[in-house]
Amino acid sequence: MMLLIVSSNIPFDGSLSSLNNLTRWDEFNYFSWVVSALVDKFSNATLGLEHFIDDEKQTDIVFEYLDQIGKVEALEIQLEELNSDPNLRKKTGENSLVHARLAEETERMHQYGRVAESILQNQTERSLVEMGFGVAGQIMPPLLFKVTDLPLNLIISPRDNISTLRSMSLKAGMDALEKETLEDAIFEQFDLSALVEPVGGIGAYPTMVMRTRDINWLTDVIAHEWFHNYLSFFPLGVRYFDNDDLRSINETTANLSGTEVGRRVMMRFYPAYVSMYYQPGRDPATVLPEGRQQAFNYRKQMRETRLVVDYLLSIGQVERAESYMEERREFFWQNGYRIRKINQAYFAFYGSYNDTPGGGAAGDDPIGPAVQLLREQSAGLKGFIDKVKQVKSFEELLAELE
Repeated sequence: MMLLIVSSNIPFDGSLSSLNNLTRWDEFNYFSWVVSALVDKFSNATLGLEHFIDDEKQTDIVFEYLDQIGKVEALEIQLEELNSDPNLRKKTGENSLVHARLAEETERMHQYGRVAESILQNQTERSLVEMGFGVAGQIMPPLLFKVTDLPLNLIISPRDNISTLRSMSLKAGMDALEKETLEDAIFEQFDLSALVEPVGGIGAYPTMVMRTRDINWLTDVIAHEWFHNYLSFFPLGVRYFDNDDLRSINETTANLSGTEVGRRVMMRFYPAYVSMYYQPGRDPATVLPEGRQQAFNYRKQMRETRLVVDYLLSIGQVERAESYMEERREFFWQNGYRIRKINQAYFAFYGSYNDTPGGGAAGDDPIGPAVQLLREQSAGLKGFIDKVKQVKSFEELLAELE
């Protein structure tokens, strides 16, 4: 448990230990969260309601939960408008009513959530067992997750190359101005590139999953985070923070595996809701209604951005690379992608998720294609995991391919 709790923090050069002075008040307390989540999960496990409900009714309960999330989100937006719009602020009576209703619907969402989470845990475990991961009908570690407000991730990279110097978890709720203030302070005081970004899930135990109404995304992330827990008992997972290569192998493996298990869960329990992204042979970046042409390929444009940045940094043009990244961010914004900041830390973070052909933020990084090829060469997902979990370096990954 302690290994999983501390896995979000990377040992760092003591000469920059004063960096903690900028973040210590905002750092996320994993220990208290894990204790609270385990108590909640244990109390739900003693009921075991999912074992007394047929599959069809379980599906209905999950979608009732997702619908309830929609009600809560609509009320949150309404309350934000009442508090922000100068023409509406005087409606204090309506504000109070919406606030009260939000509290009521949020409590109902949590009640649905306790059962829905147990159902999704059970469905994912059953799929993992069917795919060969079970021992006597059980998987280890048992799959536990909790939908929660996730901490933000602070990524720090050098300015003259793209790599992760440090990754820290901060409390949820920082607004854009607070993020910018922290990033600017790290830039000015330490001459480093920094980015505060949200994450979709965290491999604590229970794993942490972001609230969403997207059942396809949810089943992917539940499985993705379980694979992080599973791999942490083997050489690949234990070495997650040794270097960027191993981190990328870990994340690409979890992405590929999570998607595959998520697809299995969807096909078995929610076949009518399988996303178009699961259709074989189709690139999610180019899926459009029949007869329409792709006007803007995000993955292709992001890959091009990464390649140019890598080149500029390789010849020592750091400030030119930073100016170029800001120009490209404006270009993405104009094409509908609301990216707050693109810098070296951005690529250090997103470049490690390299499970899709084409690279995207990973550019020409060879790690993702190597992991993808190993999966293609493996007879099944379990066979792939059995090979990759023993890998201790990129060289060993290449040796597996040979």
